[in-house]
Amino acid sequence: MSAPVDDAVARVRRRLAEGADLTSALSSTGDVGAGELLETAERVHAATHGGGPVQALLDDPAVTDVLVNGGNGVWVDRGQGMERTPLTLDAPAARGLATRLAAASGRRLDDASPIVDGTLPGGTRLHAVLPPLGAEGALISLRTHRQTAMTLEDLVAAGTVPRALEPVVRALVSSRANVLISGATGSGKTTLLAALLSLAGHGERLICIEESAELRPDHPHVVHLQVRRANVQQAGEVALAELVRAAMRMRPDRLVLGECRGAEVREVLTALNTGHDGGWATVHANTVREVPARLVALGALAGMSEQTTAAQAVAAVDAVIHLRRGGDGTRRMEQIGVLERTGAELACREAVIHREGQVRSGPAWEVLARRLGLDNRLDP
Repeated sequence: MSAPVDDAVARVRRRLAEGADLTSALSSTGDVGAGELLETAERVHAATHGGGPVQALLDDPAVTDVLVNGGNGVWVDRGQGMERTPLTLDAPAARGLATRLAAASGRRLDDASPIVDGTLPGGTRLHAVLPPLGAEGALISLRTHRQTAMTLEDLVAAGTVPRALEPVVRALVSSRANVLISGATGSGKTTLLAALLSLAGHGERLICIEESAELRPDHPHVVHLQVRRANVQQAGEVALAELVRAAMRMRPDRLVLGECRGAEVREVLTALNTGHDGGWATVHANTVREVPARLVALGALAGMSEQTTAAQAVAAVDAVIHLRRGGDGTRRMEQIGVLERTGAELACREAVIHREGQVRSGPAWEVLARRLGLDNRLDP
């Protein structure tokens, strides 16, 4: 960055602090050239409305995550794991950025409320923690929002979805199966879900229920419901469970829950058991075999017994797709499973297994194939 632009930015920011609008503030830049004036305007806008010093990282289409570790550096993920950037912020700058981003997302972040979750106007997801909870200083985690949804073809080309499984996942959509997508944070659950929802018929109405509107399928009829958190007086909260109940009255063709993480599992399973076919949801789990335990734990939060959760889940969910993120940052579809009851317990048997580039059928393949109307074989 050139010294004239640095000086111009400083002058503009002083004028803005005095109450001037951006146009008149830019007139204080002096005799900088047109290119430097444009750079000045972009930097000032980023500092006052965007991501400030990390905006250029957020604008990089390859970046999925930007992490500010207080005064100890800034890291990014471009799909190959964590990379440290040359950018550094001191502790006051990191705290200032965190509080401004929280305000931009309509949330409060200060010593009395030192942890915040929010969504920035452009769709970027924000999580921030202030010191002393953050020992290194203000810790900022930004998950970028992809403006254009990836297609299933993109995911096949990237190796996320094995080519042998493309007919299977297409059949999950066309047969209006109810499906859970499981995986750890950053494994690609939302990306895959958006791609598969884009395959839904254009005569269908999709209602997406999320903590913040992140799902952007390429589909002409999508509406979003998002939670409202309680205000500083701890009033006005609208939770996911209430939104699921509201969505059932909005003439949905497909109910989609961005992430099932609490008592709303009761409403989701009830909806999928009462004629709302073609529903999708994501859930955190390490393998398909661990999904039953996760569902039982969520059901307990809703006051459901293990037996009730098992009965509801087996009747409601046709398949579980599991994604895994490798150590090199790549994401791949690793398993497709089928829920079943083993005595009184809920279990998930593998129908498809993807290991080391090889796809093979599992013990529940025949059950899944019958549900999807596929031939009783899985081509490698």
